[in-house]
Amino acid sequence: MFSNKVVVVTGASSGIGRAAALAFGREHARVVTVGRDAEALGQVAAGISECQIVRVDVTLEEAAARIVKAAVDGFGGIDVLVNAAGVIGSGGVETTGDELWDRMFAINVRAPFRLMREAAPHLVARRGAIVNVSSVTGLRAFPGLAAYCASKAAVDQLTRCAALDLAGKGVRVNAVNPGVVVTNLHRRSGMAEDQYAKFLERSKETHPLGRAGQPEEIAQLVLFLASERAGWITGETIAIDGGRHLTCAR
Repeated sequence: MFSNKVVVVTGASSGIGRAAALAFGREHARVVTVGRDAEALGQVAAGISECQIVRVDVTLEEAAARIVKAAVDGFGGIDVLVNAAGVIGSGGVETTGDELWDRMFAINVRAPFRLMREAAPHLVARRGAIVNVSSVTGLRAFPGLAAYCASKAAVDQLTRCAALDLAGKGVRVNAVNPGVVVTNLHRRSGMAEDQYAKFLERSKETHPLGRAGQPEEIAQLVLFLASERAGWITGETIAIDGGRHLTCAR
């Protein structure tokens, strides 16, 4: 399905990004993996027949140009861009400081915006596709996550704006909105192992289907949206969350 297609995946060293990069690799895509952890990126690359590694912090001003250059120089262009790099942080409106707010938006919103802008000419040339990894928190509000919710809502609106801007040029832009997925996202935000175990157990109650999701499940939706099978879908923000967005905050 993606034979010889060039796919750029940020956040490819872990979680949904890693699962997506490996899934594209299994479909014979030529994958550019982006992240900060060189060892983890190397492990991912070992499972992909044609892979380029770009070790960079996506918030750096020069990151987008470096990533796009690596894809174009190494593989000749870009067919698919997957913005999967992201970070979460806790805090309500009264307790969220400027530093946390700025960090959420720098990683979750500004970095994908810059990469979409930089990659756009190459995606237009191949009538490609963009898939942004958002969150159920972009669709629904949750207490104690003000900056994260706002950043993911921004990703959803950016997805819709980009879809309109690029539709006439043959580029589709969509987003996936996962619920709780078993990754390192929450651990990296500072959640201790015992807290995380309780959090996953609680997810059995907060998600109507009775469990948290797995990265590979999200990756399959990413692949579908990036494929020609989704050729008439653009501007969508699709919940893949075990029904979480259907419930009240609890």
